[in-house]
Amino acid sequence: MIKTVVIDDEPKARETIINILGLGPSNVSVVGEAEDVKSGYEIITRLNPDVVLLDINLPDGTGFDLLKKFDKIQFKIIFITAHEEYAVRAFKFSALDYILKPVTAGDLFLAIEKATEAIQKEDTELKLSAFLANLNKIKKIVLKTSESIHIINIREIIRCESDINYTTFYLLNGEKLLVSRPLKEYSEMLEPMGFYRTHQSHLVNLDHILRYDKTDGGHLVLVDESIVPVSTRKKDELFELFDRM
Repeated sequence: MIKTVVIDDEPKARETIINILGLGPSNVSVVGEAEDVKSGYEIITRLNPDVVLLDINLPDGTGFDLLKKFDKIQFKIIFITAHEEYAVRAFKFSALDYILKPVTAGDLFLAIEKATEAIQKEDTELKLSAFLANLNKIKKIVLKTSESIHIINIREIIRCESDINYTTFYLLNGEKLLVSRPLKEYSEMLEPMGFYRTHQSHLVNLDHILRYDKTDGGHLVLVDESIVPVSTRKKDELFELFDRM
C-alpha cells in the first residue's frame, strides 16, 4: 500500500486531490492531510508516508521550508502548485513530479505511477543487497512492516510467532517487527539456517534457546526469557536436535 499525505492550504484543493486519488489505483491510500508547514511536519513525522503531495505556498512558509526540516527525506515528493516559476527549485529537492493547478486526473495518476515505480525499485534494491550479503555469508533477511523496510541479521532473530497471516519477529535488541506474511513462508526460509518449528505458531532460533523446562507439559525458555510451547509430536525430534548440538 502506498501511503500518501496531501499538504495544501486550500481545503477545496485538498478535497479535489483526495477525490481524484480515490478513483485511481487501489494500492494508493490517503492517510492524512495538512494545511501548513507546522501541521505538515507533524503529520509526516507521525505517519511516515511513502508519498507527499505538497503545495509550495503555505500560510506559515513554503513547501521548501517544510522539506528543510528533515535531515533525511524518506518519502517521494510530488509538488502541486499554481506557480510554475518554482519548478527548477522543486527538482533540486529531488521531486518526482511538478503538477500545475488545476490538477487533472491524468497528471496526478502519472505522478503516482512514477512514485510507485520508484518505491518498488528501492524495495528491489534492498532485497538484492540482502541477497548479496547472504552470498558473502553475512546472513540477512528483509522484513517489510507497515512503516519501514528492515534489513536484519538472521542471528539477531530470537523467535517468530504466527498470528494467522501475520508474523511477529522478536529481536535480540528487544524490538518486535510485525510482517504481513504467514509464518510458513519464514519457516521454509529459516529452518535451513538453524531455526526450528516447535509448534504450529512458533519458530525459534536454536542458538537462542536457554533451556527446556519439563513442567506444564514442557516448553522452551529463550534468552529473552520468553516461553515457547513445544507440541507433543515435536518433542522427540527436538531432543534429537539437542543431542547433536
